[in-house]
Order: sequence, then C-alpha cells, then structure tokens
Amino acid sequence: MAGVIQAVRGMNDVLPDEAPLWQHFEDVVREVFAHYGYRYLQVPLVESTPLFVRAIGEVTDVVEKEMYTFTDRLNGESLTLRPEATAGIVRAAIEHSLTYERPQRVWTAGPMFRHERPQKGRYRQFHQFDAEALGFAGPDVDVEQVVMLARLWRALDLDGITLHINSIGDPDERRAHRAALVEYFSLHANALDADSQRRLQTNPLRILDSKNPAMQTLIEGAPRLVDRLGQASREHFDGLQQGLADHGIEFTIDPRLVRGLDYYNRTVFEWMTDRLGAQATVAGGGRYDGLFEQLGGKPTPACGFAIGSERIILLLQSAGRTVVDVPDAYVVHAGEQAARLARSVAESLRDAGLAVVVNAGGGSFKSQMKRADASGARYALIVGENEAAANRVAVKSLRGEGGQIDLAPDELATHLSSN
Repeated sequence: MAGVIQAVRGMNDVLPDEAPLWQHFEDVVREVFAHYGYRYLQVPLVESTPLFVRAIGEVTDVVEKEMYTFTDRLNGESLTLRPEATAGIVRAAIEHSLTYERPQRVWTAGPMFRHERPQKGRYRQFHQFDAEALGFAGPDVDVEQVVMLARLWRALDLDGITLHINSIGDPDERRAHRAALVEYFSLHANALDADSQRRLQTNPLRILDSKNPAMQTLIEGAPRLVDRLGQASREHFDGLQQGLADHGIEFTIDPRLVRGLDYYNRTVFEWMTDRLGAQATVAGGGRYDGLFEQLGGKPTPACGFAIGSERIILLLQSAGRTVVDVPDAYVVHAGEQAARLARSVAESLRDAGLAVVVNAGGGSFKSQMKRADASGARYALIVGENEAAANRVAVKSLRGEGGQIDLAPDELATHLSSN
C-alpha cells in the first residue's frame, strides 16, 4: 500500500483554526492600503524567466540559487514561479501603459516561491503583501510608504518593530563604491568566507549583508556608501529623514543595509524585530528608479515594499493574538418536517446577516448538541417534531446564562442580534 503523500517541505497548509488570524491580518492591510489610495493589481504567479534575471540581477542569490525555473512543454520557453512581486508589477505597468496618464499607487498579494532551506519564518512558498508607487520621484512617497507601514503596525497592535534606513545612491555612486569595496576586501581576502569570495568580483555590496559572525569586524571597517553620496542622492536622503522626523518616526541609519535585489537605488529600508530569531525583517523595500527602463519601458521613478505575511502572523501569535471565527447559531433538528423548517430558518437568518450552521449527517439530539457546543456558536436552535408542528424554534444559549425559550421563526433574527 502506498504511503501518505504530504506537503512539499517548506510549503505549508493554513488550517481552519489558523485562518481567522490570517484573514484578520489581511483585512487590516487592505484597509490601511485603501486609506492611502493604493489600488489592487493582480499579476501572474508565473513569468518569463528573463524578467527576473534582468530585474533582480543575474549574480544575486535569488537568481543564482533560489528560483523555481522550468521549461514550458508547449514552446520551450523558460518560465519561473515568481520569487518576488515588483518585477511582475513593473512588467504589467509597461505592458499596459499604466503610468501613461498619471502615476499609480498599486498593491498585490499572494504566494512567492524561493528554493531555500526552510526554517521558522523562511519558507519555500511564502506570502507577501506588496505595495508600489509608480511614477513618483520622492522622497515624499518614500516617507509615505514608511508612514503607512507604521500605521499598519499600530492597527495590528504590534510593538517592538524598528525601522532601519540607508541610501545606496545612484548607479554611478554605486560603481565608485563597488570599486572601493573590491579594493578594501581584496586586501583582506584571506578573512572572507566562501560566499564573500565568490561575491567579491560579482556583487561586493552583498558582502555587507553577510551574517557570518567571523566577518562582522571586517565588514564594520568597510567603506560606507552613505559617506560618498552625490548632491542629488544626499538631498533625497535628507528629505527622507526630515519627513520621518516630521511624523515622529524613529529610525536607525544602517550603512550595511543594501537589500538583496539589484534594482534598488537611493532609499532602502527594513522594519525589523528581535522576536523571530534570524528572520528579523518583517517588511522591507526601497526605491528602484531604473527598473522601468531596465525592462524596456520609459524612465519612470518608483518606490515599493513587501510585507512578509508569515512573519507577521508569527508576531501576532507570539503576542497571544487570536481570532476565533464562530457562527452565531447552530441548528439542531430531528425528523423530516423539522429538517425542512431548520433549513428555512437558517436561510432567513443568513438573509439577516447572521452566520448559521445547520447540523448535517444526522445524529441524536445529544450528539448534535455536542457539535453545537464544539462549533463555538452562541446559540443552539432546536427544532424537533413538536417545534416543527407548532412552527416554533427552541433557542438555547451556549455561552451565557439563561434558560431555553421558544420563538416564532420571524422573531429569531431580532432576538439573536440583540443578545
């Protein structure tokens, strides 16, 4: 006999008892985004592989090691499950001329895929909310997005999330900084681990993001891009800091913050926590003014961020936050006539906006009452042969004091809604 098939490692189920907390989080995010004028945009889970290679960068960890890539059997095209959402949104904006008449604020949400070693808060299929402001030169929109996230943390009643910001300048500034990093790290090549030695000639900025404890002193002594910014980048970064200060948002300037994707320029930021172990970042993003042109579109400034849904859920759970999704009433019934009345009563209560579960699969009154209690419903509505004959329903409170009363079907909605 064949064994039981289980979920792919790092791709997790969300079960009914967990789902209400997810739905609460998602509802709050949608509401906050709407208050800032961000509108929903849906893009495919699968895109042409060159989209991500060109956007994210050929020598990034995501492209080199983490993408789920396969060949389309129909035409031989290389396709990839999206590892992030920004590239797809920019592709859609170019393809449909979204910014032709005016800038756009958009958001999307859903699963992303990266082939990496699963651990708490880091999975092969993970979920993100992604917000993008397309066609805005900032830094006011950079500030807006950080402020929007701060409002989200308040709406979720989450604390202990701190903001780190940096500027990685414009391309010419990064090229000069890259040369300085190569020179600096080459002088200490023997102290570099294997990953950093590989990155030295291809993407030395990523060495700054190394988590290897043995390299931290060396990294701390590396040249800092924030000290080499040109006038335009410096003014943009100063504007970001002033805007955050105006909103009373505390931040840390982190010269080592570079983000892992090549399309960023100028502003980069991360919201971080110390409550999730190694997976400290719960939201992050920045500006990517060159990405439109890089993907074949007209030069268009843009800024965006992503929120890690699983990590926010872990924070909510660690804070003891629970959301219980229970019906208002559970209908217990026995007999054919009673079943017809039970179904009719349930539909009329649903018309009144109440959540009602009707017992299915039969069972004694005793077993049905156990199901009613286990459902979490506030009331059991009991319809037996006597109730059906008299066109009445017995109402029993399952969560509070009070005896059992009989009501006519048209009295039920008012009684349940007012108690």
